[in-house]
Amino acid sequence: MSASPERHPAPVPVMPEAQPQAAEEPLNWVDGASPRLLPYGSALFPAMQQAIEQARESIWLQTYIFHTDEAAMTIASALCDAARRGVQVRVLVDGLGSGRSVNALSTRFAEAGVEFMVFRPWRWLDVVQRGRWRRLHRKLCVVDAHTAFIGGINLIDDRLDIHHGWSAQPRLDYAVQYHGHLARQTQWLMQRLWLRTVLTGSLQRRLSKLPGPGVFDTSPNRRAYWQELLDWGSDMPVADEDGAPLLPGTTAPAPRTPTMRPAAQPLGQDLAALVVRDNFSQRRAIEHSYIRAIERAKQRVLIVTPYFYPGLEFRQALKNAASRGVRVELLLQGRLDYRMAGWAARALYGEMLRAGVHIYEYTPAFLHAKVAVVDEDWATVGSSNIDPLSLLVNLEANLAVRDRAFARALAAHLQTHLAQSLPIDTPDRLRTRAPWWLRPFVAIAARAFVALAGGVKNEY
Repeated sequence: MSASPERHPAPVPVMPEAQPQAAEEPLNWVDGASPRLLPYGSALFPAMQQAIEQARESIWLQTYIFHTDEAAMTIASALCDAARRGVQVRVLVDGLGSGRSVNALSTRFAEAGVEFMVFRPWRWLDVVQRGRWRRLHRKLCVVDAHTAFIGGINLIDDRLDIHHGWSAQPRLDYAVQYHGHLARQTQWLMQRLWLRTVLTGSLQRRLSKLPGPGVFDTSPNRRAYWQELLDWGSDMPVADEDGAPLLPGTTAPAPRTPTMRPAAQPLGQDLAALVVRDNFSQRRAIEHSYIRAIERAKQRVLIVTPYFYPGLEFRQALKNAASRGVRVELLLQGRLDYRMAGWAARALYGEMLRAGVHIYEYTPAFLHAKVAVVDEDWATVGSSNIDPLSLLVNLEANLAVRDRAFARALAAHLQTHLAQSLPIDTPDRLRTRAPWWLRPFVAIAARAFVALAGGVKNEY
């Protein structure tokens, strides 16, 4: 019989340090969203296609990657068909993530009447320009201001990676379908970004001959833009307005009026909240939503993310939770898609393991999911990684859910993948992944990159 593998030494208890708690940014919990978990694109794409085919008034779609493979083009065809039957269709893609697809998509969408625009078109000189790394990383779709989709899944086949080609196993990733007032709030958010991008990118699109409306091209364009801006308003829709049109002439379905509850009140079932990160008033909203949930944890914190390099406050919240007896588990990439991102996560392995945090590496396929479950009571699914790009720079969107049935379903799905993952539980496994020089090297690189990318707070 072979000898048992040497175990990692028992963690030394970490006394919680005096740390300022996450700023109080209570979420506006809404009931009636009926969130439905969609594992993989194989579940998301048919649900999204069905909603698009049933659309009567409007479709809004914003994503980082809109590829040209068969899975993505099936969605593109559904969008084109909707536009041809008179549905207003607006698609916004990121200039870096979708750069290879812009020309093909532009031609296809223009023929069908889809309004198509590129967020921050990318040039290779942008690599060294401060602020140009602020990307549209959200994955959102709203149909008729009533049915919405959110998550980490780009419009590309589960088995296809732009840089690594085709794989035998699908990428691990998740999305959520939800309804009602929260979908209306999501469309309001998408329209805000659309209007801002129309204005700020109009001259660049004109000079570069890129797709999208030109505010300065004609007087009718200018009048139409300012009229839509006035109709849109500046305040997110409140609950008792649910079902009211977002654009003149629309008639979005109006389900029962939902209830909005501040976080301080007792939380029941089927509550959800939209949590976004931008570079204005909600710079750290997603990060703080994680930290508050971790600080409240009593039994278990399970975080799944491909890219893990949080700041000091986030790391301390994880260590404090482990020190008070909470089982804290991180499921991270074992099959690396970007070597530097993998190094960044592994640079923190020693710190996390010494604090009693359990680390697993997912090896069956690429990991792209950005989800978490706390005490099978709180869950989040979205686009935000736990690294400087997502927490400090990119435009991100997550759905937070307070519903035991949803949280348990997500936890159960994740548990099957934890069982297939490699625990980092021996000194040899730690040593081969995190040599002594890795931590200082990553720290220096992270500070430099955050400064270049336009991050507003250096915690690295």
